[in-house]
Amino acid sequence: MMPMKFFAAAALALAATPALAQPAPAAPVDYTADASWLCRPGRADACGAPYRVTSVAANGKLTEAALPSTPANAKIDCFYVYPTVSTDPGGNSDMTADPAELSVAKIQFAPFREVCRTYAPLYRQVTLAALRAVLLGQAMTADRVLAYKDVSAAWADYLKRDNGGRGVVLIGHSQGSGVLRALLAQEIEGKPVAARVIATYLIGTNVLVPAGKDIGGDLKSTPLCRSKTQTGCVVTYVSFRDETVPPADTRFGRSADAASAVACTNPAALGGGRATLKPLLPARSTIVADAAAQPVWAKGTTITSDFVALPGLLSAECRSTGGASYLAIRTDGDPADPRVDTIAGDVVVAGQVQAAWGLHLIDVNAATGDLVDLVRSQGAAWAKR
Repeated sequence: MMPMKFFAAAALALAATPALAQPAPAAPVDYTADASWLCRPGRADACGAPYRVTSVAANGKLTEAALPSTPANAKIDCFYVYPTVSTDPGGNSDMTADPAELSVAKIQFAPFREVCRTYAPLYRQVTLAALRAVLLGQAMTADRVLAYKDVSAAWADYLKRDNGGRGVVLIGHSQGSGVLRALLAQEIEGKPVAARVIATYLIGTNVLVPAGKDIGGDLKSTPLCRSKTQTGCVVTYVSFRDETVPPADTRFGRSADAASAVACTNPAALGGGRATLKPLLPARSTIVADAAAQPVWAKGTTITSDFVALPGLLSAECRSTGGASYLAIRTDGDPADPRVDTIAGDVVVAGQVQAAWGLHLIDVNAATGDLVDLVRSQGAAWAKR
């Protein structure tokens, strides 16, 4: 049997897996019910609870502060769809939030509350168990369309009850990004509601565009974002370590169509080039239980906060090489200083790093600060239109 770490990572990426058997249609979810949401404004939930952040300077100095709360006058919203993390035993998750779903909303989405009201629906996603069965060639009934229908229903409920004409940023990772890509293509592009979508962040999934172009392909009328004040556009990337070229068998960064390329937009430098990232990493937990643990953050230190910031440690650039297109993340550490010079994020099987997966586990957290900044600047630009 293959190691659990492989299953956990594989389940985060629904692309390039065999089709799952389809079950009978399920009843729709009532998104007017408070329990159908992981995050809603004004609740002490996965996004609204108090959290602490420790910043680790290059000299090892620690500075702890509270993760900012949502301003009372927040003018825009964020709508988040999480990656494959459900530990439910069936092919699709139920509508009861398990610890993994609560944790990923905290790890990936809670920091955005600094700039927007936070909405994150539960949805009956394809589970870790379903993807594990596929990889082992076992029978498993799961419904990918059900996951999409749930998010579509949650989006419709949000628009009806909560939006009120406000601007909204759509944010997803992996399976969540795949669902949002379909939502954008099928229910937003070319429709009046598109005017309310400030930007869409499709992280950790392949978004195809014609080679050398910023528009077309998977999305017909939504361009890639090329400035921090551009709106109605898409931020998307898959991440690998700077020294790694995505191998031929990677699930990320390569297109099977020679006329298409996987889009890459560097959230720290949308206009191109290398820029320093603003990572905000979970101090202890990870988005899947079996991911590799982070080493100590600095020599002789103990961190008890929820998040860790590492100013100046990581930088990135979009790179196209060997037929792959990806965000190349470099660690700019100094072995002479006390701060850690390595960042966990690889998939590891039997002690071996699986290069084909890149830094998928920290796609979002490696650039959380930059993404939050983008929501702020794009939201301000949208409001001025």
